[in-house]
Amino acid sequence: MRSVVLGLASVFVFPTLAAANPHCAVAGPIAFSGNAQQAPSGPPAPASPTVLPAALAGVPFVLHIASVGATITDLGAANGMHQIAARSGNQFMLFDVTPDGSAGVSGVPIEMTLAQLKAVAAGNITDIGAVHGLEGYFVRSGSMFQVFYATPDSQRVIPGVLWDASGKNITKTEVADIPGAIPTVEVNGPDGPQTSPEAALPLVQNATFGTIGDNPRKHLFMLIDPQCIYSIRAFQMLKPFAEANQIEISVIPLTILDGEDGGQSTKSAMALLSDPPEQIVTAWETGSEANPPSSNAVGKLKNNMLIAQAIGLQATPTFFWRKADGSEGQLVGVPQDVQAFVAAIGS
Repeated sequence: MRSVVLGLASVFVFPTLAAANPHCAVAGPIAFSGNAQQAPSGPPAPASPTVLPAALAGVPFVLHIASVGATITDLGAANGMHQIAARSGNQFMLFDVTPDGSAGVSGVPIEMTLAQLKAVAAGNITDIGAVHGLEGYFVRSGSMFQVFYATPDSQRVIPGVLWDASGKNITKTEVADIPGAIPTVEVNGPDGPQTSPEAALPLVQNATFGTIGDNPRKHLFMLIDPQCIYSIRAFQMLKPFAEANQIEISVIPLTILDGEDGGQSTKSAMALLSDPPEQIVTAWETGSEANPPSSNAVGKLKNNMLIAQAIGLQATPTFFWRKADGSEGQLVGVPQDVQAFVAAIGS
């Protein structure tokens, strides 16, 4: 059992983000290069067709990986799943393809059964349900967490991220819905959020954004990274208030997580900023971020990033709004008390 515990400890890689270290924090100085247009949101056409192993030729997830020019290596089948390696240039990833062929876990199975995982993590494990034939489990260990997927025979578990054949991060959505998994980092005092130290609103109002809700007197600006699970969770909590026109939310796409997601944040932000403003929020909410970037997407994203730099953005989501007394309000992270937060916006 000791070897099982040690093996489990080695795969916990995601902090639950205590206030001092938020997960969607800016890793360094905010910068954005116009060269981002070299990484379009949609799959680029490979220079030459990728020849797939015969056993994988009709598998949707593998076809998606190959469509971006990756070389696929068949590593064989084990525990009810097909294992592949995808290589592009000097980078490679390992995937375990789901039984239906429509998704894959980026990760390597560890020598632990599902029963062992449940025993070791008793009291700290949450069943997040089955997707594409795989049972998923959210496991905490102190200040860390990890999502595991059980192989169909339950003889191995895979710590990793589940992606579907369209390139959507399924794990991101699953984790965002778990009670208590989302931290809050607030700029506040004992009586609630304080005024922003800088005049940020005039700047964020000049960003490119999409808006939901119709209530100009209670207008909330929300700076997000499309791939940030905490941005997603916060929006899910606030959306009902916007749909009821109790508040108006303007969502400003940024990119701060490229170092963690292989550039997907920039691709997603560029795709959203290529949509008409009235479609940005819906596209983000539904994961419709595979459209090719428009000719002016780079300029829009660069402007948004310059604004983020000017206001000293530290993490996403970050909110700005005008308070009833005319001062600016600011909150970083997911609101702990949504009702009180909404009540503090505007007049």
